[in-house]
Amino acid sequence: MINFRFITNIIGKLLLVESAFLMICIIVALIYGENDMMAFTYSTAITLAAGSLMAFTVKVKDRVLAKKDGYFIVTTTWVMFTIFGCLPFLLGGTIPSIPDAIFETMSGFTTTGSSVVNDIEALPHATLFWRSLTQWMGGMGIIVLLLAILPGLGIEGRDLFVAEVPGPTHDKFTATFTSTARRMWYLYISLTVAQTLLLLLGKMDLFDAICHSFTTMATGGYSTKQDSLAYWNSAYIQYVVIIFMFIAGTNFGLMYVAIHGKIKKLFRDEEFKLYFFIILIASAMIACVLYFKGYDDLELSIREALFQVVSILTTTGFATADYLLWPPLLGVIIFVLLFIGACAGSTSGGLKCIRLNLLFKNSFIEMKRIIHPNAIINVKYNGKSIHPNIMTGVMGFFILYIFIFGISSVIMSLFTEDIATACSAVITSMSNVGPGFGEIGPMSNFAHLNDFAKIFLSTLMMVGRLEVFTVLVLFSRAFWKK
Repeated sequence: MINFRFITNIIGKLLLVESAFLMICIIVALIYGENDMMAFTYSTAITLAAGSLMAFTVKVKDRVLAKKDGYFIVTTTWVMFTIFGCLPFLLGGTIPSIPDAIFETMSGFTTTGSSVVNDIEALPHATLFWRSLTQWMGGMGIIVLLLAILPGLGIEGRDLFVAEVPGPTHDKFTATFTSTARRMWYLYISLTVAQTLLLLLGKMDLFDAICHSFTTMATGGYSTKQDSLAYWNSAYIQYVVIIFMFIAGTNFGLMYVAIHGKIKKLFRDEEFKLYFFIILIASAMIACVLYFKGYDDLELSIREALFQVVSILTTTGFATADYLLWPPLLGVIIFVLLFIGACAGSTSGGLKCIRLNLLFKNSFIEMKRIIHPNAIINVKYNGKSIHPNIMTGVMGFFILYIFIFGISSVIMSLFTEDIATACSAVITSMSNVGPGFGEIGPMSNFAHLNDFAKIFLSTLMMVGRLEVFTVLVLFSRAFWKK
């Protein structure tokens, strides 16, 4: 059976962590002297009270978690964080509608970046900071944060780690998942600080630099400006963001190893090479079309192509141009990129390059098996044979992902005026990208959708962020059996 007492205790401690982040926003509100301070004060008090009640009043006798407990904790935690995380929007009146507030908050924690706010610059600074902070927390993972700062939980963390960190494989830094979580967060924080300093050199003020560093490293895409990064019209800022989006889309395990002197391992990794190759080819194709179809500036063509490709592939969702105005061929390229995502073990969403790599390899090997039926041919990744169970999981994930996309697109078509909007709304939510096509392009938002569509898309955001199985396994009858 599910260990509900211990799970309640853990979620309570997580809510205490969330209340600490809410307190930071109270300080921001005090600095800028705006009227949302009380909203954050009440939100902090409510979250702190609920967390304390769950963490300190529930007596736990059995501190052992089964594998199914890990999936239940992760899914429940993301739901609870969203419920309490939308309180500042509701209490402050910045987003008074409950479905809208849930959509905005879930979009934040899942690092999707889709928004229902029509005038972002009218929001108080503390509220803008909270939007960015939700993405920064969700980027590396709420559970990973818990394992990093609360090692004394009495749990080893393997099932929690695997249930939340995206991708079919996870390069460990050390022998324990607590140490792994800490090193991931140390690297995450260091990169965030580095980007903030570089953005300050580009004449971006401190508040905007911090917020955009939060959302870049989380591959989230929330901006403090209605026009996103196009507001600054700075080539320097765009190149800085391109570099850090690319870094955020790279496997953090490989990055850590590369930083510590084994950089060859990074460039020998098949997933990283495919990730780099996709960016190079897609950017070159788009840049060529833009240059010969009206852009007179070659550098601008390359920069806009590169920015949009990296932004979409890493599922960040920042925009410097409206790709809906580009030739139709380029729209097809962007739409395909919505599915892919970057590397496993990064903060990006989508299918991940490693899965595409393994699926293509398996397809070619199947042809060899037809020609040589008695041969034993295994799929290899980085020179090592892949266990059949991993390939089964990859194929199962891909089929289920596409199936959910198809069914959800049919459902969304009932609430939108065109199929492009319906399909792109579904895949941009599942892949945690942000912008889509049709009525939800890079210069539009999701405010016009009805309440059911917003809740439905919010659910898809969580399903995509937690890699489908983590959420859907809870609806299996076998999951609840002893």
